[in-house]
Amino acid sequence: MNMKHHILAALREVFGQWEDLLDSLSEAQITAPLAPSEWSVKDVIAHLWIWQQRSLARSEAARLDREPVYPDWPVAGDPDGEGGADPVNDWIHATYQDASWASLRQEWRAGFIRLLNSAKQIPERDLLDGSRHAWLNGYSMADVLIGSYDHHKEHLDGLREWLREHRQEL
Repeated sequence: MNMKHHILAALREVFGQWEDLLDSLSEAQITAPLAPSEWSVKDVIAHLWIWQQRSLARSEAARLDREPVYPDWPVAGDPDGEGGADPVNDWIHATYQDASWASLRQEWRAGFIRLLNSAKQIPERDLLDGSRHAWLNGYSMADVLIGSYDHHKEHLDGLREWLREHRQEL
């Protein structure tokens, strides 16, 4: 199995783990704040979905051999720069905290599947080449996909830990 297949398999695995966890929770559990945080599982999914859009923009750009068209976020600065994620995360929370769980889950799910399908179409040599796309500043598309995996895994592990510690409170 080549590296591309390993990366895609890992992404499918973390996606499946998220789907299983989300299916095991009631909507009340999904929308309740994860104290002491004010964020809920729904907010985490909104967060993952919005950041996923940058990965998808990069994947589509790599697939089509063009510059990425990033989502138009109403925040100043470089989201990938030092401290740039905080204003984006604040905006995500403020914007999507009242969105319906069903719509957010559908958008996140559709975006994840689009990312998988897009990445699948990128030749492995292009996926692994850190000099292939100047707009990635020396990173490869494999790094982008691994970053998406890591981001989803980090939040999944954190949520599982929170649920272990607070299950009796749900």
